[in-house]
Amino acid sequence: MPINAAEALAAAPRVREIAWDHRDVLLYHLGIGAGLPATDPRELRYTLESRLHVLPSFATVAGGGPPGVIGALSVPGVDVDLAHVLHGGQCLRPYRPVPVRGRARAASRIVAAYDKGTAAVLVLRTEVTDADGPLWTDEAEIFVRGEGGWGGERGPSGRPAPPPAAAPDHVAERPVREDQALLHRLSGDWNPLHADPEFAARAGFDRPVLHGLCTYGSTLKSVVDTLLDGDVTRVREYRTRFAGVVYPGETLRVRMWRSAVPDGGGPVRDGGGPVPDDGGLVRAGGDPARDGEAPVPGDGGPVGGGGGAVRVAVSAVERGDAPVLADTVVRYG
Repeated sequence: MPINAAEALAAAPRVREIAWDHRDVLLYHLGIGAGLPATDPRELRYTLESRLHVLPSFATVAGGGPPGVIGALSVPGVDVDLAHVLHGGQCLRPYRPVPVRGRARAASRIVAAYDKGTAAVLVLRTEVTDADGPLWTDEAEIFVRGEGGWGGERGPSGRPAPPPAAAPDHVAERPVREDQALLHRLSGDWNPLHADPEFAARAGFDRPVLHGLCTYGSTLKSVVDTLLDGDVTRVREYRTRFAGVVYPGETLRVRMWRSAVPDGGGPVRDGGGPVPDDGGLVRAGGDPARDGEAPVPGDGGPVGGGGGAVRVAVSAVERGDAPVLADTVVRYG
């Protein structure tokens, strides 16, 4: 059987040493769209080594290895076709600011395996520590078409939670450069889906698509720059569901609602968020703990001190605001 859930869950963590420096951080920031305008002091925080602040989402590529959605396929008990794999969601919790230069130990393991009947969902958790202690934890939810049916737990499920009914506190539009996927892949994800038109066509797409983690990083940058006054150290947790693809050359519309949720929303899930029920790209589900959050009225300016959260919805403008990221929350301190 391609997925042996018991073996995957019992496997020892895969441990590797990772290292990075300012060049890796600069390349990542450029790959998610930083640097426009090039002389803007707010952009120089991301593009000039003498002023460099590390966006926490850099953690998803630190060390330059394959992303978690690919790393999960090398776990004992998992033997699946990459063409059947979709990235369902991502959750990141930084424990302290990511340093400009670092060397750390990354331990990854499958913490949940759900049997959806016609598909499987795996949750890969990676815990990263350096000489000073824990740095961050991230989780990747991996949806594998055609690999269910072993009789295991179905896990949680649901439908996308609609954005708040109130008008967003702020809306940002972020153009995606035509070459952005080509640049972002240099940070470690060499999947030809993001560069080769023929491969993309075989996968059912009109042309190469942008990396989901590129959209993930670009969205976090929008929230930090717009509502956190550019202070990357305030991010406490960032989670999302991938609800659709982005094509290079499109424009992202990022809608943001400040929320009355206090900081400290509990530990990173043991794969406990809703997961896809069928073979779609993702059927993002609402989290009951958050669906009732009322947006806090405001003028869209930076939030003050204290903990809280920002709810976010991201769409592709040119395709009628087609959903791209759903159930997205940035918690801050």
